[in-house]
Amino acid sequence: MRFITIAAPLAGTSIRRVRLATASLVSAAMLILFSAGAAQAHHGFDDFDTDRPHYIAGTVSQVRWGEPHSYFTVTIDRDLPADTPERDLPDGLRDAADSDPINAAPSYSGSHDQLEVTIAPPSFTGMWGLDRELEDGERIEAVGYVGRSHDDEFRPVVFWVEDGKPVNQVLNEELPATPLPVPYPEDDAPAADADQESPSASADSDDTSPMAVWATVGGVLVAVVAGGAFYLRARSRRA
Repeated sequence: MRFITIAAPLAGTSIRRVRLATASLVSAAMLILFSAGAAQAHHGFDDFDTDRPHYIAGTVSQVRWGEPHSYFTVTIDRDLPADTPERDLPDGLRDAADSDPINAAPSYSGSHDQLEVTIAPPSFTGMWGLDRELEDGERIEAVGYVGRSHDDEFRPVVFWVEDGKPVNQVLNEELPATPLPVPYPEDDAPAADADQESPSASADSDDTSPMAVWATVGGVLVAVVAGGAFYLRARSRRA
């Protein structure tokens, strides 16, 4: 009888501890998933027309340097060449699949005299070729993508500072999409046959999304925690 009197509070305490541990680990798993999603959104090119790289050159102003991105304005040169001039590329973008679209990218011909440029934060840019803050008044060149919904925005895959040094801006060291043929058709690329999967769709289906990986890891973690909680609760009841 004495044993039962002592064991019951202990069992209750164990259950409460299990519940607290479970809640903490589940919260941690959700935080991991949220952080992964936020990082993917921050560093992604989803809001930019990745089928159509363009070359720009101009003068930097309004530099905002920091995390999670750095920003600056580029006033576009009036006499841009027809396409990208011959420039050195970083090691990660020298394969033909990446270098050919970059070298053949036509110059920006949009209606804006200035573009708002988004680049990776200093923690990444410092590793990829630029260990200092850009300065108002200096000149850069870049190849990248114009915004889909905001066509006054620009996201480079590579840019060059005044000394001609290339700065890689692609996380996976490859272009995010296969560009359309150059020169671009006046309209968008023709729609794929209904019975034939487009190359880009095939490529997407073969690649494992980072979010899918993180979701799987989070799901496994939650399942392990829940299983451990049920096991300890059943064990406490038997005691």
